[in-house]
Amino acid sequence: MQVGDPWTDHGCWERPEDMDTERTVYNISEARPGSEVAGETAAALAAASMVFRDGDPAYAKRLLAGARKAFEFADTYKGAYSDDPELRAGGCPFYCNFNGYQDELLWAAAWLRRASGDDDFLEYIENNGKTLGAEDSTNEFGWDNKHAGLNVLVSKEFIEGEVLSMESYKEYADSFICTLIPGSSSPHIGYTPGGMIHKPGGSNMQHVTSISFLLLTYAKYLSKSSHSLNCGGVSVGPATLQLQAKKQVDYLLGDNPMRMSYMVGYGDRYPQRIHHRGSSLPSTKNHPQRIACNEGTPYYSSSSSNPNPLIGAVVGGPGEDDAYDDDRVDFRKSEPTTYINAPLVGVLAYFAGNPDPAHVRH
Repeated sequence: MQVGDPWTDHGCWERPEDMDTERTVYNISEARPGSEVAGETAAALAAASMVFRDGDPAYAKRLLAGARKAFEFADTYKGAYSDDPELRAGGCPFYCNFNGYQDELLWAAAWLRRASGDDDFLEYIENNGKTLGAEDSTNEFGWDNKHAGLNVLVSKEFIEGEVLSMESYKEYADSFICTLIPGSSSPHIGYTPGGMIHKPGGSNMQHVTSISFLLLTYAKYLSKSSHSLNCGGVSVGPATLQLQAKKQVDYLLGDNPMRMSYMVGYGDRYPQRIHHRGSSLPSTKNHPQRIACNEGTPYYSSSSSNPNPLIGAVVGGPGEDDAYDDDRVDFRKSEPTTYINAPLVGVLAYFAGNPDPAHVRH
């Protein structure tokens, strides 16, 4: 589940080369289940098997076999890691499981169905969807909550494969997408005055990038069919979703009230003081002496620009007022994360292949 004690690691501002904090290993087992960890692992392995299917079929087969084993473990030994006192100590409060493990079981089954074409996984979704909360209404997609992504992914079975039993997932996906459409009568996800998707809680760019990814994925599914959606009297097709996603990416890269790119190294103006230890501390080349745990605090508190720009990293970004102070201490805005960057890779790849959103190449 995790390596390292979160409290001691967060308590030190030091370079990775200087770390000497205990490398505690927190792992799930039959006696200490973590279905969300095993389920997410299964989903990742299944998706990866599709990537390697043509170039390295033997490796792809190995990945898919691993995905099946991880899913079987997750489904057989059900439970959330946050419910175990020892695992909770490692995961909480930083990455506590707030949403339960049920969505990850469905998410894993959906990806295994996609990767293998095995009807057993489709039947799993049909038989367990309601019990595992498939009907839960949610407008979030991220590291903890997979429902919106699950609905978009499974809707493909109905949109392209005409699997009638999966029609409800298209309805759920439609409902989610409609919350993003200005002018519709659906309850709305918030937008800042400058046009950025905004949800409370900090690290807001995770919502910008993950939701943009879903918008483009759903647009791709719709463009291959005659399906569209009606959002409270507003008819929405693929082009609308593509343009909506592009507005979010443009905002992230500099078309915003601050005229700032929130990707380090991109554009003329971007964050200089990101909340990142290796970026903010001097390199071992320039400062070969060890910097111990608390000796890095002056660098953390400094108003100087980071000496080692983390090129390509995207920070949490501005708040609901579009303001960004470029303050290293304000981690909710200045910290880069993998769960911000990961979906952005897919979004940027899409637009690189489809520079004109109105004309989509598949």
